[in-house]
Amino acid sequence: MSIKIVNYAGRFGWDMRKYFPRFAAWAYLTMQFLKRDKEQREFIDLFLEQDRAPYPDVVNIETINRCNSTCAFCTANRYAEKRPFARMEEGLFHKIIDELADWGYPNKLTLYGNNEPWMDTRIVDFHKYAREKLKDCYIFMSTNGLLLDIDKVDQIVPYVNQLIINNYSDEMKLHKNIQEIYLHAKNNPEKYKDVEILIQIRYINEYLTNRAGSAPNRAGEKFRVIKKTCLMPYTDFWIEPNGNVGLCCCDNFEKTSLGDLNKETIPEVWNNEKFRNIREAIRNGRQNYPFCKYCDFIDAGLRGRIMKEEIKKMKS
Repeated sequence: MSIKIVNYAGRFGWDMRKYFPRFAAWAYLTMQFLKRDKEQREFIDLFLEQDRAPYPDVVNIETINRCNSTCAFCTANRYAEKRPFARMEEGLFHKIIDELADWGYPNKLTLYGNNEPWMDTRIVDFHKYAREKLKDCYIFMSTNGLLLDIDKVDQIVPYVNQLIINNYSDEMKLHKNIQEIYLHAKNNPEKYKDVEILIQIRYINEYLTNRAGSAPNRAGEKFRVIKKTCLMPYTDFWIEPNGNVGLCCCDNFEKTSLGDLNKETIPEVWNNEKFRNIREAIRNGRQNYPFCKYCDFIDAGLRGRIMKEEIKKMKS
């Protein structure tokens, strides 16, 4: 398909995030909240009208809860991580994938959470199993690229539709190994014709959302109440290595528990009373659910793309 390098708003955006971090974050989030408020509400109203919850847009499976990066904005960075080490049992992973297949799950899947997927030595085998069982799913991998080389890229591309490489750095340039991967892919387009490789140049000390108060570089701040809704309980199914279903990626301290996939099935949890209560609570604002009250997280790219499509599907 393609390989490309992106950096939000180019050199201007990079310099704003690096030298004016608080203003850049405030401006971006304000714009996104204003831009998407009406569409989000329309999507949520249609979602809640259904007898059973529509499929999640993304199922996230974290197979190991460790990362090897030092991103200042992430609770999972190797200096800030507080969770006891956990690695998903293979039997549980197979159960989850089998249930998705039996459910007829048609949307997106990623074997990634608040972690670096390549720290799990089974990650290629897990992707192979997922692809065999979920032939029509859009499977994507997101990685910081620190452990990545051309051989690993070649191992994973048969099983994914998209490979996202987040090149975290202090400077607006590619790491040596990522540069090698980029040049190799550009010179061998036929080899990678069935996968999209997206290299995102990211500032490692970026000031982003507060992630429900967990972001290390926003510790100690006094957060304002967020009276906007959030799509995460309607679009994301978040699975931790021990089988617990958490609310979303912002719960890196694992405070929420909506189900246990060792004992329950994915459709049971996705349609259970806990999920229904959260969806009803925050449809009119995050202030109505304690965990989300001060969280300003918004994933404009992924969920923004699906809203119009899902609204059309639910109307038809």
